[in-house]
Amino acid sequence: MSLRMILRILGLLLMMFSLTMVPPILISLLFGDEMWYAFVVAIGITVLTGALMFLPNRKARRELRTRDGFLIAALFWTVLGLFGSLPLMLTGNLALSVTDAVFESFSGLTTTGATVITGIEFLPESILYYRQQLQWLGGMGIVVLAVAILPTLGVGGMALYRTEIPGPLKDSKLTPRITETAKALWYIYAALTITCMLAYMAAGMNWFDALSHSFSTVAIGGFSTYDGSIGHFDSATIELVCVAFMLVSAMSFSLHFMAWRERSLRHYLEDPEARFLVLYLAGLVMITVVGLWLTNTAGTLEGLRHGLFEVVSVATTAGFGVADFSSWPGALPLLLFMAAFVGASSGSTGGGIKVIRIILIIKQGMREVMRLIHPNAVIAVKVGKVSVPDSIAQAVWGFFSAYVLLFFLMMAGVMATGVDQITAWSTVGSALNNLGPALGEASLHYGDLPSAAKWILVMAMLMGRLEIFTVLVLFTPAFWRK
Repeated sequence: MSLRMILRILGLLLMMFSLTMVPPILISLLFGDEMWYAFVVAIGITVLTGALMFLPNRKARRELRTRDGFLIAALFWTVLGLFGSLPLMLTGNLALSVTDAVFESFSGLTTTGATVITGIEFLPESILYYRQQLQWLGGMGIVVLAVAILPTLGVGGMALYRTEIPGPLKDSKLTPRITETAKALWYIYAALTITCMLAYMAAGMNWFDALSHSFSTVAIGGFSTYDGSIGHFDSATIELVCVAFMLVSAMSFSLHFMAWRERSLRHYLEDPEARFLVLYLAGLVMITVVGLWLTNTAGTLEGLRHGLFEVVSVATTAGFGVADFSSWPGALPLLLFMAAFVGASSGSTGGGIKVIRIILIIKQGMREVMRLIHPNAVIAVKVGKVSVPDSIAQAVWGFFSAYVLLFFLMMAGVMATGVDQITAWSTVGSALNNLGPALGEASLHYGDLPSAAKWILVMAMLMGRLEIFTVLVLFTPAFWRK
C-alpha cells in the first residue's frame, strides 16, 4: 500500500470536486442571492488542499489493488463529505455549525436526505441548488465517475469499481473495459435526469424546481427545495412523475443499459430482482391503501394517492413526502419504515440491504427447511436460472450479520446521548438505509438531536452508502499488515 499513491489520487479527486462548486456560483449570480462568495472561498480551500496532496506525489504511479480501493473509497467519501460542507459553513447569517454542515453534506452525498434545516424554501437559490447537486453527484458515485478518468493517469480502476457499486454481485461489468462501464452508467444517469426534469416541467414545475427535484429523484435522495417536499406542489401529476422515476432509479442500471442497447424491455420482465421489487411494492401499496381506507384516515382517491407515493418513496429509500406517514394509524408507519430495510435493487442508486440479498436470504432459509426434510439432498440456491455460488450466499449472511450488529451498536450509541428509543431506532435505521425520514423527535427534521448523535448518524450514512464492509475492513489488523 503506497501512501504517496493514495494522497495523489485523493488530491486529484478533491481538485475535480472543486469544479462542482462552479454551477452554484452561476445560480447565485443568476438569482442575485449574493452567496457566490461562499462557494468561491470553498473552491479556494478545496483546490489548495487538493494541490498540496497531489503535487508532491504527482509522479507516484502504480496499479491499484483491491486493498487500495477500499481505503481510497472510504477516505474519498469522508474527505468529500467534509469539504462539501464548507459552503454551508460560509454563508454568513445562514451559516450552519460544523456538526450540522457536515451532517447535511454527508446526508446529501450519501443520498440519505435527512436534514437539520428548517425553513428550506427561504434559503438562497444557490444553497438550495447545491444541496440537490450533492445528492445527484452521490447518486451514482463520484468514485465511479473518476474511474473513467483514472486509467488515463496510469491508475487502474477495477479495484475502486468493486468497492463502490452496491450489491453482492459486483464483478459483473456492462462492457469489457471498466472505463466504458463507468461512462455507460453516467450516460444513462444523465439521460434519466434530463428526462425527469422535462417531465416535471411538463407537469407544472418551473425550471429551477424541476432541475433540483430531478437531481434528487434520479439519485433517490429525497432532498427538496421546500419543507413540504413533493407535497408542497399538491399535484397528482407531479407525484406520478416522481413515483415513475423513483421506481426506474430503484432498478439496476445494468437493466437500463441492456434495454437501451437491445431496444427491448425483455430484461425487465426476466430479471428476478426487478420482478420481486415490483410485486413487493404492489403488495405493500395494497396493504397501505386498504389500511388508510379502513381506518378512515383518507378518502378513496386521497388514500390511493398518498399510499402509492409514500410506499414507493420510503421503500426505495428516496424519502420524499406528500403526507406525514409517521402519524398514520396502527402498524402502517412501522410497516413502511421496515420496507426501507429491504431497499432498492443492487446496482441502483437506492439504499437498504438490497432486494437481491433479501431474495437470497429467503431462498437460503427455504433451502435449510428442505434440508431438514431431506438431509442428504444437494439443493442449489438459484436466482432465476442462475445457481448462486456458496461463497456469495455466505457473504450475504455475513453482510446481514454485520448490518444487524452495527444497527444495534449505533442505536445504543444514539440512545446514550439522551435520545428516546423510537427516535434512536428510526434515525439509525434511516441513516444506515440512506432513507432520510424518521419517527419520533426526528419526524420533521434532525436539527434538535444532540451533536454526538449526529456524528454517529454521519458514520451510519457513510457505512450505508459504502455497504458496511468497505468501512469495516479498515478496522481489521489484517488489512494493515504487509
